[in-house]
Amino acid sequence: MEEKAVSTEVRKPDALSVLLRQDSIKKRFEEVLGKKAPGFMSSIISATNANKELKKADPLSIVSAAAVAAALDLPINPSLGFAHIVPYKRDGVAIAQFQMGYRGFIQLGMRSGQYKTINACAVYEGELVASNRFTGEMTFDETRRTSDKIIGYVAYFKLINGFEKWLYMTVEEAKAHGKRYSKSFNIASGRWQQDFDAMALKTVLKMLMSKYGILSVDMQTAVLADQAIVKKDGEYEYPDNDVVDAEISEPPSKAKELTDKFSRTPNAPAEETQATAPGECPDRPGDTMSKVFCDACAKRVGCPVWGVAE
Repeated sequence: MEEKAVSTEVRKPDALSVLLRQDSIKKRFEEVLGKKAPGFMSSIISATNANKELKKADPLSIVSAAAVAAALDLPINPSLGFAHIVPYKRDGVAIAQFQMGYRGFIQLGMRSGQYKTINACAVYEGELVASNRFTGEMTFDETRRTSDKIIGYVAYFKLINGFEKWLYMTVEEAKAHGKRYSKSFNIASGRWQQDFDAMALKTVLKMLMSKYGILSVDMQTAVLADQAIVKKDGEYEYPDNDVVDAEISEPPSKAKELTDKFSRTPNAPAEETQATAPGECPDRPGDTMSKVFCDACAKRVGCPVWGVAE
């Protein structure tokens, strides 16, 4: 009987794992999350491994997006719907961006202690009884549902002081909003196509709270960081949209401090986490990878790009 050959090849750790093992990175997560840091860092790897497109993204962008969720103390498990790390391709280079889930907005609102009730839900045909566009008041009746067809989405909150507000968007309005503010709206693997209801609920709730709600520092951070890439200087960049769909134009100083914690690594050389290869990747024409990514690559030894530099 022919014996199967046993591979003796040692599998090198992926670039993201290498980056997350750096003391400077681990320290930043521990400063923000305390004892929850190890579990959260493990969830970064799990969320990345579960998305083949996200695995192609530069690990620094993944960590930066995760840092926003950590600063807001929101889990990034995709099934929970609080916050997400989403892949986006810009100029042929895969990068990761942070996205809020509608449950994340509800969570942050309730933490502020200013809200008595916050909710967002789909509206079915027949349920909308009356709407006053002057006062914003709306009346719904579940018993009047005539079909299982969703006709719109409504968000509602009531503050402790009694102030309450509704916002209703039809399905058509939600689609129009998505097309305007997201260049990836029509991409089959994008969140608008994969989970339209969740994105529509987030949209209507985000618009309502950013315009009429009481926004804590964390809520302001969430509104501004949604669909953003966190750059090395801690600033937000929006590659997926030309304009920001929020009522806030500048991040609060305390909010920026949260993401700044992850954009600076004073205890480690800057080139350790920010250096890039001296040329385009032979296996990915048009892409220039980070040094961390290259160091974890199985083809690092003998790579023509690094051979020239070294």
